[in-house]
Amino acid sequence: MKVSGFTFVKDAVKYDYPIVEAIHSILPLCDECIVAVGKSADGTLALIQSIDSPKIKIIETIWDETLREGGRVLAVETDKAFAAISADSDWAIYIQGDEVIHEKYHAVMREAMLANKEEQDIDGLLFHYLHFYGSYDYVGNSSKWYKKEIRIIKNNRNIYSYRDAQGFRKNENEKLNVKLIDAYVYHYGWVKEPKAMQRKQENFNKYWHNDAWVEEHVEKREDFDYGQIQSLGLFTGTHPKIMQARIQQKNWKFEFDISKKIFSFKEFCKDILFRLFEIDLNYKNYRLRK
Repeated sequence: MKVSGFTFVKDAVKYDYPIVEAIHSILPLCDECIVAVGKSADGTLALIQSIDSPKIKIIETIWDETLREGGRVLAVETDKAFAAISADSDWAIYIQGDEVIHEKYHAVMREAMLANKEEQDIDGLLFHYLHFYGSYDYVGNSSKWYKKEIRIIKNNRNIYSYRDAQGFRKNENEKLNVKLIDAYVYHYGWVKEPKAMQRKQENFNKYWHNDAWVEEHVEKREDFDYGQIQSLGLFTGTHPKIMQARIQQKNWKFEFDISKKIFSFKEFCKDILFRLFEIDLNYKNYRLRK
């Protein structure tokens, strides 16, 4: 069984993405890892080149800054990386620049790929998600956070990145058939030094909205305000080993009263359904197979 990894990145230094940790977290499972590096002025290319592994294959890209609706440019860059994986790979592991896989899930992932390699009706493997927020001690636990997403796909050239690269589709807008595995993606996109987080908010929204929308809806400030969140829970597990150095270097403080809940009536009802009955009413970009 041959496995490729693939990802994309741009301005990782400026916006403090844990892209090196993300790549390292899947390398043990991969025979190669394609990294599409968008043209950046902050040393991102040098950062990726510094990863000491013969498995890394870099392709340099230029982002189409005119694609400003729905995060489309992120899907385009994902597709560039996927298109560059070896033709003889059986599976492709996708990781985004703010996602990390705990090493304790490697065996589960490998076993699932082996077990489903010849299953013609299975297009990919579905992961659970943990969304960290504010610091490495808190996770989002309201209904607003997506709970599952596809992060391993078959090397099928009919598969493509969908919308803002959160998930995948195949053929003519067809959802993938997937199996859920007992593994989690640790999403650190909302854990950054507050100044870096504010810079990201002011810049990254332009890939979804026009300048007028960004000007009206993205508050201009020195530091990002992490206090504007509905609900959080304490994280009681362990972080991936590859994240330990970054966690130890954290230089800001964030504390949150986990008894605090700020919901609209609709959000409150969705939250109750999920907490008591594990009913997730969020949109699902896949077809789950047993």
